Amino acid sequence: MEETRARITREGIRIYEDADFAGMAKAGRCAAEILDLVAPLVKPGVTTGALDDFIRGEIERRGVTSATIGYKGYQHASCISVNHVVCHGIPGAKLLAEGDILNIDVTVIVDGWYGDTSRMYVAGTLPRKAERLIEVTHEALMRGIAAVKPGATFGDIGHAIQSYAEANRMSVVRDFCGHGLGRVFHAPPNVLHYGRPGTGPVLEEGMFFTIEPMVNLGRPETKVLADDWTAVTRDKSLSAQYEHSVGVTATGCEIFTLSPAGKFFRTWE
Repeated sequence: MEETRARITREGIRIYEDADFAGMAKAGRCAAEILDLVAPLVKPGVTTGALDDFIRGEIERRGVTSATIGYKGYQHASCISVNHVVCHGIPGAKLLAEGDILNIDVTVIVDGWYGDTSRMYVAGTLPRKAERLIEVTHEALMRGIAAVKPGATFGDIGHAIQSYAEANRMSVVRDFCGHGLGRVFHAPPNVLHYGRPGTGPVLEEGMFFTIEPMVNLGRPETKVLADDWTAVTRDKSLSAQYEHSVGVTATGCEIFTLSPAGKFFRTWE
């Protein structure tokens, strides 16, 4: 169904209709269910390629579409980013080792709507410094989401995330950001995970976008490897990320990608 009544703000941000929330919720739930199901498979000795094969199989079994297979030449159903990989890690023959932490990012298309989400996993026993990083990253995301309401600004979201992470002596990655989505994968606005209160576009009811902070134990700088996808921390410090897709409501926001099994935060428990 085409969006014939949708409005576009002067910043190019699409304002969706009330009825569109249901489509986003269905897509978001599908992506979240897949990430729930992969959790028991994450263990030492498993390859990231095997995890991606499972995700691809789940997408096919449900009769939905992977948004990443074929996107700009990418050939996998997920991005799997291990330890110091910040984002866009390519699944393959890498064996997970005891204590590895990894972000798994999945986007599916359901009835034309995009459900985009990622969360952290651990292979085996979680090291304490990695646990602290994961805890801070998740809390930073949730503080960013708590700032979402009509009349607030995108700078308010970024400030909530940045101030919490830096208060815990960690850094927020600047090189990557959240994005608008809906019936397209990436659209305005760019959702920065740092910023000053009161700056940036004003949030309006009907905006759909992701919030997906990447937080490093070390410095924020990243570099992209020769494969043109994999982004890593320049100082090789650990990095973590959580991502939800949300829609602005009259009183706050709806999170489209909540875990049906309650495994969004601590997937290994």
